[in-house]
Amino acid sequence: MDDPMTPSAFDAEALSEAIGSGDPGRSMPALVALRDVENELAVPLLLLGLEQEAFLVRSLSCAGLGVKPTEAGWQALVQALQNDVDANVRAEAANALVSHSLERAWPLLHAAFERDQAWLVRCSILSAVAEHPGMVGADLLTLGRLAIADDDGTVRVGGAEVLGRLRLEAQEPWAEQAREELARLQQDDDHRVVAAALNGLSV
Repeated sequence: MDDPMTPSAFDAEALSEAIGSGDPGRSMPALVALRDVENELAVPLLLLGLEQEAFLVRSLSCAGLGVKPTEAGWQALVQALQNDVDANVRAEAANALVSHSLERAWPLLHAAFERDQAWLVRCSILSAVAEHPGMVGADLLTLGRLAIADDDGTVRVGGAEVLGRLRLEAQEPWAEQAREELARLQQDDDHRVVAAALNGLSV
C-alpha cells in the first residue's frame, strides 16, 4: 500500500478551490484524490465538501470522512445524519459513523431509524449493522422489529433479513423471538417480505 501523501505531494489550495467551486465535475475528483492523503490534511477538505450545495459532493465527503476518522469528522457526520436535507447524504453519514465506531454510533443510528422516515436512510442503517460482528442480539432484535413495522416493503425485507440472521446465529432468547417475528411475517402483503421471512426460517 502506498504511504499517505505528504504536504509536498499535493496542492491543498488547488484541491480546496476545486471542492468549493460549486461544480460537482471538479469537486468529486478532488475529493477522491484525498483517499491517499493523511487524515490531518484530508479532513479539512472533506469538511469543506460537506458544505457544498450538490448532494453528491456531500455524500462523497461523508464517505471520505468514514475512512479518515477524526473527532472533527465524527461531529460533522453526526450533524449530517441528523440535519442534512438529502436522504442520500444522511444514509452515507450513517455508514460512515459505523466505520468510525459501532459502539459509539449505535445510539445515534437507533434514534435516526426511529426519527427518519426515508427508506434509503433506514435501509442504509440496516445494511451497515446487519452483518457487523459487534452488534449484540438485543439491539439487532430491536432494529429488526422497527424495520418490519415500516410501511415500505424494502425496509421490511431488510428487517426480515436481520431477524433471519438472529434466528440462525444468536443465542436465546433472541433466536426464538426472531423466529416468532419471522413466522408472523409469512402473512405480509408484500411477497418479497414473505420470501425473506421463509428464507430466514429455513436456513
